Amino acid sequence: MKIKAILFDLDNTLIDFMLMKRMSCEAAIDAMVSAGLKMDRQKAMKILFELYGAKGIEYNRIFQEFLKKTTGKVDYRILAEGIVAYRKAQVSYVKPYAGTVRTLMKLREAGLKLGIVSDAPSINAWIRLIEMKLDHFFDVVVTFNDTGEKKPSKFPFLKAVKEIGERPENILFVGDWPERDIQGAKALGMRTAFAKYGSIKKPGPQLRADYVLRSVEDILEIVR
Repeated sequence: MKIKAILFDLDNTLIDFMLMKRMSCEAAIDAMVSAGLKMDRQKAMKILFELYGAKGIEYNRIFQEFLKKTTGKVDYRILAEGIVAYRKAQVSYVKPYAGTVRTLMKLREAGLKLGIVSDAPSINAWIRLIEMKLDHFFDVVVTFNDTGEKKPSKFPFLKAVKEIGERPENILFVGDWPERDIQGAKALGMRTAFAKYGSIKKPGPQLRADYVLRSVEDILEIVR
């Protein structure tokens, strides 16, 4: 069957999300320490990412929780310094992987429909797409807020399939998380491509994708 549409995960598939998150958090910790937080930077990063693990990587009150846990209160001057530094660094590091823009342009020129299926909250996903100037490439953007479900739940995939208007067997799904992206897309009958270049996870035999990508540009070879 011919591939007529491609659905992408967003974080660690089109953008190096974890690099952005780590660099932004380091900037925030440095700013809070400069503002009076008495804590070793390495220890602070460890506590912060433990909180992300418990609260979710997109939790938007993470620095309030961090200050409560480490100092017993929220000093709003220190909090503000951290948030401002985080936001400045985030803008600097929200960038698409090398070759992403060229690849998306070539796919559009080839007449393929393109979409996003992300577990991120809607506002976070759209901010990242607009900051990277990628939003205009996509016909469909499905986020957590659209279904209230995260991958591998069938509902985000079903919504994207319905909106993009193609049969699952004519859709290629590209993602970095085997248990969410590959498993969820396969369950609906889509072809799958594992974004090995952005993944920190190794797929088991039962979650093996149809294709393995060492760069985002490898997609062009598949659709040819």
